[in-house]
Amino acid sequence: MHLAISIEEAVDMIPDGASVMLSGFMGVGTPDHIVAALAASGKKNLTLLSNDTARPHCGPGPLFKAHCVTKLVCSHMGLNPDVQEQYASGELEVELVPQGTFVERIRAAGVGLGGILTPTGVGTKIAEGKEIITVDGKDYLLEKPLSADFALIAAARCDYVGNLSYMLTATNFNPIMALAGRTVICEPEAIVPVGVIPPDEVKTPGVLVDHVIKKSA
Repeated sequence: MHLAISIEEAVDMIPDGASVMLSGFMGVGTPDHIVAALAASGKKNLTLLSNDTARPHCGPGPLFKAHCVTKLVCSHMGLNPDVQEQYASGELEVELVPQGTFVERIRAAGVGLGGILTPTGVGTKIAEGKEIITVDGKDYLLEKPLSADFALIAAARCDYVGNLSYMLTATNFNPIMALAGRTVICEPEAIVPVGVIPPDEVKTPGVLVDHVIKKSA
């Protein structure tokens, strides 16, 4: 079985200034207990990679309310007033990445690619400073991989060797981020014996998972 750790031990592993990938889409698929503990810890200067910022009290929202994040890489930031305020004041640096490009850059890091080629953004402000490569007469942007020191992911079930399954749309970014995080910490809803999760429901194999949050007594 993978070493099960407490939420406090997981948070202690994440230093000030770390880069953190956070799974979820508008809060669905986000490891809420880890986020809450990280927000309460007082950690600072985090770089957060998250598809969106959800709302103040869900998804990554508590991290912004606690002013833990100084750089955000995301596809959508518009529904969280804390993020809007911190961006407008200059407290928060934001890199906006189109959603398809965002997930493909993470996948590229996870599978060892040097980047991806995409036509999205060619001829726009997003192309400024980026290399353009022409293939068969068509221009593409070279977008470099996105990795992070930590990937914090939620799962429906985790077995004793760390295999993970997810529920419906909560699958979203979890399997991709589990590929790309240098240290992967999972918060499962349930920890079950090996064999309980059918093989075809394992979306993240245990070899990718470093730590599992154990349930409180």
